[in-house]
Amino acid sequence: MRDNRTYYDAFSERYEIGRDAGYHALVDALTVEFLRPYARGRDVLEVGCGTGLILKEIAGDAHRSAGADLSAGMLRQSKERGLRVVQGNATALPFGSETFDVVCAYKVLPHIQDLKAALLEMSRLLRPGGHLLIEFYNRRSLRYLVKRLKPATRVAGDVTDEEVFTRYDTRETFSAALPPDLRVVASRGIRVFTPAALVHNLPVLRGVFGFLERAAADSPLRGFAGFVTVVARKGG
Repeated sequence: MRDNRTYYDAFSERYEIGRDAGYHALVDALTVEFLRPYARGRDVLEVGCGTGLILKEIAGDAHRSAGADLSAGMLRQSKERGLRVVQGNATALPFGSETFDVVCAYKVLPHIQDLKAALLEMSRLLRPGGHLLIEFYNRRSLRYLVKRLKPATRVAGDVTDEEVFTRYDTRETFSAALPPDLRVVASRGIRVFTPAALVHNLPVLRGVFGFLERAAADSPLRGFAGFVTVVARKGG
């Protein structure tokens, strides 16, 4: 098992390869579409912003946007995009309390061992009445089953995706980790039907699975998605 900083520094060299089309483009589009109404005109922080693929899409909508990430390798590409980003750990972020209206994190919290500490820190940064948009990996999903059965995938050099800490939650276990001043008000599920990313590279199947994923994202089937974004509002 590698520490998160080492893993993502290595991954950063090829992280964006193939992410401008197919499966990854669909996942990012569904993520941004859900985030944008919350971000519009607000002060927004993305925790674990990586190379800035999500942050760059909402920066123009936000009143002010910022990103934080543990990996200097990932942040190098965010800075090249002209984004305001800082290096920092999700459990100890270099911002003042109640600084943001919206704090979001995608594909980040499942790789942090102390989930409660990360959520408490993110809540600290949020103004009363603000929203957290936070994503967990869903144990009740086809993606979870596929991940358990497939061989390790190389992400860079001799580094594989099984060398980073990864946790899978249910809606119940994830919600139980939220600080008491946060109340869940909405959710979206992404990747309900997709068995493997490659189906989105095939001409006919791309359209079929794209339609199915969009239809399921805000339906009752979102409870079976591989990625579930929970929206929690801070009291006040």
